[in-house]
Amino acid sequence: MNAKENLLRVIRHDDPRWVPYGMESVVFFSPPLVTRPRAAGRDAWRVLWEDSHTDTGTYPSHSDQVITDVRAWRDHVIFPDLHALDWSRFPEGWGGEGQPVAFDRIDRREHLLCGVVELSLFERSYLLMGMEQALISYVTETDAVGALLGAIADFNIELIGMLYDKVHPDMIWYGDDWGTQQGLFLPPEIWRRTVGTHTRRVYACIKERGIIINQHTCGKIDAIFEDIVQMGADMWNPCQPCNDLSGMKRRFGGRIAFCGGIDSQFVLDRPGVTPEEVRAEVRKRIDNLAAGGGYIAEPSHAVPYRQEIINAMKDEILTYGREFYARKGMT
Repeated sequence: MNAKENLLRVIRHDDPRWVPYGMESVVFFSPPLVTRPRAAGRDAWRVLWEDSHTDTGTYPSHSDQVITDVRAWRDHVIFPDLHALDWSRFPEGWGGEGQPVAFDRIDRREHLLCGVVELSLFERSYLLMGMEQALISYVTETDAVGALLGAIADFNIELIGMLYDKVHPDMIWYGDDWGTQQGLFLPPEIWRRTVGTHTRRVYACIKERGIIINQHTCGKIDAIFEDIVQMGADMWNPCQPCNDLSGMKRRFGGRIAFCGGIDSQFVLDRPGVTPEEVRAEVRKRIDNLAAGGGYIAEPSHAVPYRQEIINAMKDEILTYGREFYARKGMT
């Protein structure tokens, strides 16, 4: 069994042989659309990004919003022209550990191909309006925001359709952050009326093409987790431990795969943390999330770590992640 076959078994809860170390066997690629510029400037939606002058890249400007009145969003938003993009080739993707992969050398027998669709509905709305105005508008102008999200969802559906026609991806990494560490940005009912309604339509577009849905959303999102499962997400990342991960596994473990969970904030990046503590954290997450399949082990956030911490985490995943399924009755 190769890594691709094992990962598919994990996602399908179908007798995997080991807990994967991150998205092994997956090659990621982005469509030829600038959603977040690497340097200061405007993205494809005319949102202005500024240089952070750190290794974190760019951030959206606080002083230049595309939409100043959500009720008049149609007068301000110019959707990128997907047909004007250069779809002729995808020169390079990246592997599960961030290493570059030449697109024309991807062996589909060994690798899953994952298209990245990021900054989608909620994130795109606050990028267009600014965070403060967006949060107010979701509550005070819910119908207008819903109409805006409907148009953005239509755009994403067309984008995913074009990705499918060009390269037939196996998976879509669909990114939209919905929570802080304390809870959702929005009241759950507002989320359901707006973001949830149109995310469901995007999911349907992905599902009808037989593509795996890997939903990325940071923060504490347990208030809507049942919605995500019911809507059809196959995977959820990065599974931050501000959520009750073991409780989620008990309730929904046979219906969705968990990717992440190894505590970045209070373990991996804690000053003075030891390799032994990292190994204990890895074992805890595997014990709580891997029974019956459905767990890919990796950090709960992608930030730089000391090399000895990475080494300890990786070694424990590769060793304990095999021992776990070797035990009688654990698969």
